[in-house]
Amino acid sequence: MRVGVIGAGAMGQNHIRTYSRMKDVELAGIADVDEARVNALAREYNTVGFTNYNELLKQDLDAVSVVVPTTLHRRVALDVIGFGASLLVEKPIADTLENAGAITEAAAEAGVTLMIGHIERFNPAISTMKKIIDGGKLGKVVSISTSRVGPYNTRIKDVGVILDIGVHDIDIISYLYHSPVSEVYAIAGREIHALEDHASIFLRFEGDRAGVVETNWLTPHKTRKFSVIGTEGVAYGDYIKQCVTIHDKEWVRDAKIEKKEPLACELESFLASVRDRRTPLTTGEDGIHALNVAIAAIESYKSRSMVKVARRSYAHPGVGSSSRAVV
Repeated sequence: MRVGVIGAGAMGQNHIRTYSRMKDVELAGIADVDEARVNALAREYNTVGFTNYNELLKQDLDAVSVVVPTTLHRRVALDVIGFGASLLVEKPIADTLENAGAITEAAAEAGVTLMIGHIERFNPAISTMKKIIDGGKLGKVVSISTSRVGPYNTRIKDVGVILDIGVHDIDIISYLYHSPVSEVYAIAGREIHALEDHASIFLRFEGDRAGVVETNWLTPHKTRKFSVIGTEGVAYGDYIKQCVTIHDKEWVRDAKIEKKEPLACELESFLASVRDRRTPLTTGEDGIHALNVAIAAIESYKSRSMVKVARRSYAHPGVGSSSRAVV
């Protein structure tokens, strides 16, 4: 398969590196507005560099990773779709629901595969946790909490912490519950960033199940953890260490997990979806749902009110998309 990467920042370089190592995949080209950077990367990975991504799109590509700033997602994604290539758009899907809708509608009309880069779904710790929950080992799950905190990365200018990293856990909690969020309440503020840099997000799901997302750019040490509480036990996991420990009435057990690079798993899954013409694990609807809830969380902390998220649609394997009303 012939693939390309648009955007050669920190995450874009990870896509470039990963594609270059994949079997039966040709990294046909990369694009970035920084000429020196793109040329250096093209030499390192034995590919062709472009400063105009439309020139890259003329290279008869099967699939493209869109790894540009969030505010540019709509423009770049629509151009990729216009050339008939399937695409993976890094999370969040877009900066607004209108732009997200334009991307998903255009992809559907063109008949190309659209996948959203919610990479944590491909983390072996989450894959294992999903099997544990779906297998009923914890009984009925009533609460899922996450902690995604660490120092601020100065390259992040266009969005706050909720849209940048909080959206990961909004998606993961919905994925583990296999259910959309019904209500959101958030407390957040800003200390070092133009937008919010710390947030506590409370999510309500059907059946009075809870989700709690703690995220910030203030903590000196990077932490990525989660916990799942059920009627028959509790599980604790670590995204970074890729481990899960289950506590029940009789045992404390560590789940057997084969550690893998989540991005490699994600890109392999993406290309398999393109090749086999099947629905990707993270759909455009999933991306819209996560964005919708994140925007609702921002509205909530600004208005200091609960935001109700009314479900609009639901389709397996995604968690659906939604529209909002402030209550």
